Order: sequence, then C-alpha cells, then structure tokens
Amino acid sequence: MSSTLVIDYACCTEKGVKQENADAADARIPPGDLLLSKGVAAVIADGMSSSEGGHEASQICVTGFLNDYFSTPESWSVKTSASKILSALNTWLCGQGQSRYDSPKGMVTTISAAVIKSTTAHLFHVGDSRIYLYRNNSLEQLTRDHRVWVSKEQDLLARAMGIDTHLEIDYRSVSLYSGDLLFFSTDGVHDFLTDRQIQKLIEEHSSNVQQAVKLITSSALEQGSTDNVTCQLVKIISLPSEDVDDIYQRVTELPFPPNLRPGMNIDGYEIIREIHASKRSEVYLAINSETGAQVALKTPSVNFNDDPEFLNGFLNEEWVGRRISNPHVLKVYEPRRRRFLYHVTEYLDGQTLRQRMDDVGQMSLEEMREYLVQMIDGIRAFHRMEMVHQDLKPDNMLINKNGILKIIDFGSTRIAGVQEIRSNLDRSTPLGTINYTAPEYLSGEPGSNQSDIFSLAIIAYEMLTGQLPYGDNEKPLPVKKMHYQPANNHNSAIPAWIDGALKKATHPTPGKRYETLSEFIYDMTHPNAELVDTSPKPLLEKRPVLFWQMIATTLLLANLITLYFLLAD
Repeated sequence: MSSTLVIDYACCTEKGVKQENADAADARIPPGDLLLSKGVAAVIADGMSSSEGGHEASQICVTGFLNDYFSTPESWSVKTSASKILSALNTWLCGQGQSRYDSPKGMVTTISAAVIKSTTAHLFHVGDSRIYLYRNNSLEQLTRDHRVWVSKEQDLLARAMGIDTHLEIDYRSVSLYSGDLLFFSTDGVHDFLTDRQIQKLIEEHSSNVQQAVKLITSSALEQGSTDNVTCQLVKIISLPSEDVDDIYQRVTELPFPPNLRPGMNIDGYEIIREIHASKRSEVYLAINSETGAQVALKTPSVNFNDDPEFLNGFLNEEWVGRRISNPHVLKVYEPRRRRFLYHVTEYLDGQTLRQRMDDVGQMSLEEMREYLVQMIDGIRAFHRMEMVHQDLKPDNMLINKNGILKIIDFGSTRIAGVQEIRSNLDRSTPLGTINYTAPEYLSGEPGSNQSDIFSLAIIAYEMLTGQLPYGDNEKPLPVKKMHYQPANNHNSAIPAWIDGALKKATHPTPGKRYETLSEFIYDMTHPNAELVDTSPKPLLEKRPVLFWQMIATTLLLANLITLYFLLAD
C-alpha cells in the first residue's frame, strides 16, 4: 500500500454538575489485517437522565459495539455489520430494562458511531448525540437530532436505544480526506456551545486533539452546562491508497509454482496426476505427505502472471473458500506451509453437473430438484456472508459418487466488505459466463443475490429441457432482445407452474425476480397458481412444431391446387 489508514484520537468526559456520568465514548484501532478489512471505529453514547440504568446502557453500547463490530465476518459490509450489532444491543437493552427495572425505559441511551474504512466514514446514529465533520476550517453537523419539542422549554427524545424493540437507525456515508476531523459530542456540550465556538476551538488546536477536547469540555462547563460533558475527536492523518504496482506486488508475493508432473513433491504435497486444465488454471490430484489424505491443488496459469485483476481473483477464491463452511461448497484448506502460489482443496471423485447433463439428457423433475436444493443450500451460505458467487454454471458444480453436489470456483465472487476498500483494480468487466450471467452485469450494475438466482434458474431450466431459455448465444443479448421460451415447449412433462417459477426467476429485470432463494425453491416444489398464465396463447408459442407443420401443409396444398389448374388448362 502506498499509505495506510492512520488516525489521531482523543476523548474527554466529565460528570459536570451531575452526581453520575452517564456518558461513554471510545474508539478502537484494530491490529493487523483487520485495519484494512474492518477499519477504525469510534462511538459516543449518552444515557438518558430519566432512565435508571442509563449509565450502564451507554457503557454497554460503546463497549459492545467496539467489541462486536471487529468480530463480524470480514465479508460483511460495514452497514450490515453495524446494523446487526445495534439491533442486537437494542433488543438486549429493552429486555434488561423491563426485567431489571420493571420499566420500558429502564436502560435507555443515545448512540452515534462512525466506522472509518478505506476512504469512507460510515455513520450510524440514534438519539441526540452528534457527529460533526471539520474540514477546511468549517464545521458541518452530519447527524440529525431525534428530538420532539413539547413546549418552548421542553423537548423529548423521539428515538433512542432501549425504548422499543423496533429500532430505526440513521445511516449515511461520507468520503474522507487527509486532514479531516470527526467531532463527537453529547448534548451537555453542543447544547451549551455554539457550532461557531466549537469550530473555533478545533481550529485553534487541530494539531493537538487531546488539548482540543479538554478545552471544549471545560468551555461547556464554563458556559453553564447542566449535564455530563463528553466529546472526542478523530483526526485523519492518512488514508489508504493503492495503485496497480501495489496490487501487483501484493498478489505476487508468492512465485508461480514450477511445471508440475506426477511424482513431484511441492511443500509436502505429492503430485499424482492432472485433473483439469484450462487457459486460466490447472488442478492436480495430490497426496498430503503428512496425513496421507487426497487433496486437490489448484495453480494459476502462467498466461496470467502479469495480470493483477486475475491474480487478485485467484487469491480471493482462497479467501472466500476458507470462510464458508457448507456441505455443498468446496472446502478450501489452509496449507501447512507454502512457497508457491496455489490453493489446497478437498478432492472430489466424481463428475461436473455439465457431464451429468450430457450423460442423461433431460432430467426428471425429481432429479432436477435434488440438485437444485443442494445448489441453493450452498449459495445460501454465500449470501449469508454477503457474498455473490457471480459465475454459477453447470461446469462449476461437482457431483461426487454419493450424489453430493458442491459449488466450486469462487474467483468471481463479489464480497460486500471487500468492495468497500478502495482499489484501482478494474471491476467493470462483466463477470460470469454468457447464457448464465444475469443481464444487469452488462450494464455495469453490481451483482446481487437476485443475480445468482437468475443463474440458478437458467441451470434448472437446462437440466429439465437440455436447452436455454433465451437461446444459446455467442454474445450477450441486450435486455430488449431477451424473449423467454417456455420450458414445456422443449419438454411437455414440465408443469405450467414450474415453467412460471423459472420464467419469474430468469426475468431480465432483477426487481421482477424472486427476492430470496427460499421463495424460489418453494415455488419450484409447491404449485403456485399465480405463476400460471391462463390467457390464450398463439399456436406458434404453444406448439411451434405443429404450427410450422400446418404452415408447410397449407403451402403444399396451395401449390398442388395451383398445379392442378395449370395442368387442367
């Protein structure tokens, strides 16, 4: 990396005229790789004064958020991670407030949190604590106070943690630059100091954030603050940036392996034979010399030794595989030691789904469902981790001798958490394989769960018919030229409701497909009358072969009649 995320941080909190300090604030800079994958987090909270457990509630929210955020999967986006944590904390506060204090407001607090990841600040806010951005000698409030004024003198919190199990969280993201400062404060500060006063104090002491927060809190007390006073500053010293040279250096830290042949030993793995080879990679059957277990070694092709995008995808494949544990997803092992660039995976003795389809032709509904259920179970594991496979096709499904299907090849997987990290890698190239790739990729839209559903439905259609719903095309079809061909045109045994489910799942527009995998598989196993089109259809669409037979017969008769009259003359 040309530079990494570096911050300066300071916090100051005082109980002021109150007997107890119900405010809490803290920040955390994680060690190692978590700094890149998860970023830095800072939180402030203000326990409600009328809440008996307000002090404990604010402390729990701050420490709970900082502890739990860095424990969430690295594949999750910041928004998903923070939202799940805040919802869980809110549910716990509601339950504890009722059971321990016999009050729906027993443990109530505000919370404002910022996660700085790559070059973006992700803000989460409930209540009337605040987060400001100080940039170029200007102070801007980024959060909105959740207050309701009941009179000119009195206002109430309209939203807070611990009041209701239904939690509405304000979220926004802000691009950051080196030199920016994020300022956090509770109402004991910003209700007694104007924005201009706060701005002036930051401006005068921006080079010493510890001195700045001390002066701000003491100034609030001097202005007659009747509440606890707490503020913190996070100053951006440098932000991560990565150019192509950085990327290339990172992905080529390990050299390409030599040309592997049977009998060779590489890092304790004895090569038995080559299993598969393509222009992108080679896969070998090997024996783990230490355990005697059969494994597969996947190596990148030397054709791509100067292609950072491909090599980054190759590394991502291992990253993804080691974070998903599912019986229908290929297992990726952590190698004991590694001097070269390769993955170690479980070895599956069987065939691809493509080979199975070639062997049996059109599958029965029962066999298709058997494989589809397994595919969906595997893809659900990706979606739970906020990953989209993006290259589902029959060639990327392996079936072992016991009929267990496993999804393979994760090099194209879209990882929500990784997408948030700034990179100069070109991610605009459409991913996947023609005829199986969702059309939204062609217009540059990011992949979604519905993109994977599209691909799964294409595979299901092909298993039943031996054909593709939009034809076998050499080039991607524009959406306006995508015309669905009913599955029962190719296989009359397919019920209309199955065809209706396939048509919905393969709709060119993502918003008109199924939203979840569970909805799709339910309609593939339970008749849904709403999916059956009962309107009369032209004979050409219902029975195209018969239609053209009738046209040919009519033309033949017309020709014979014409010939008869010509001869009669």
